[in-house]
Amino acid sequence: MTLVQLRHFVVLANEGSFVQASVALFLTQPALTRSIHALEEELGGALFDRLGRRISLTPFGDEVLARARRLVSDADALKHAGQGLHAGLIGQLRVGLSSGPGALFSTPLMLHMAGHHPRLQVHISRGNTAVLLQSLREQHLDAAIVDIRDMRPSAELKVSLAFELDAGFLARPGHPLAQRGAPVSIEDVLAYPVASTPLSDEVARMLIARYGSQANPDDMVTLRCDETMSIVDVARRSDAVVLTVNAAAVDLVRLDVSPALDATARFGLVTLAKRQEAPALRILREQLPTWIDTLTFAP
Repeated sequence: MTLVQLRHFVVLANEGSFVQASVALFLTQPALTRSIHALEEELGGALFDRLGRRISLTPFGDEVLARARRLVSDADALKHAGQGLHAGLIGQLRVGLSSGPGALFSTPLMLHMAGHHPRLQVHISRGNTAVLLQSLREQHLDAAIVDIRDMRPSAELKVSLAFELDAGFLARPGHPLAQRGAPVSIEDVLAYPVASTPLSDEVARMLIARYGSQANPDDMVTLRCDETMSIVDVARRSDAVVLTVNAAAVDLVRLDVSPALDATARFGLVTLAKRQEAPALRILREQLPTWIDTLTFAP
């Protein structure tokens, strides 16, 4: 018994005629007759009473019809679901976002999905790079956008769509250092609380090379939090100086620190190298470059 045979049976029952059913199925009458006979033989009973050119369901056929309709309907629904999943229109997308990407892309991602793919379930997980990459390895996530400077080399992870964003020391417009009208030193900055998300070893080495041991993040950063928007909000409401990507705090002022920091944050889309990607991930791949291009980099 095949799904094709059941579909032939349902159409024939609906049409009430081999002639009309053959036309509806784009099938010859002999081929349709053979299909129905084979189904009857496998089921062990006649499905139709044949009275000349007229047919009617037998009691057995009437009982089989209800089940056949459900099977055909379920198969059609499964086919449509498969097409929707393959197109990324339904199903789910599980994305991990570390602190910077979370501040920048959580809202655009949800807005885009709500407006263009309302049936797609989107799950956004926030956390530091190590936690998100472990979730990715355990296949709890389909992808993660993280600080790739904080990644250890791994053959099981694949980085794509890597991008850099300008970063620096930022403060509220009314901050005493922002009012000087002249470059400030790292000593000037350290006179105030410094807020930051956890920084990679590479960034720590760069800070120390630029400003000396006093810029070691272990000592320099007094307010440390995994959530970028939390430390940005602290800088908005106090004299704290925040070290973060400019695009995450466009209402803050980038301090003119001498020597210039000239730093960037480097992020990337990370997936498992040997795992087939979730169909809906293509939507994120298509939209991410647009979101990056529209970010405001000026302080």
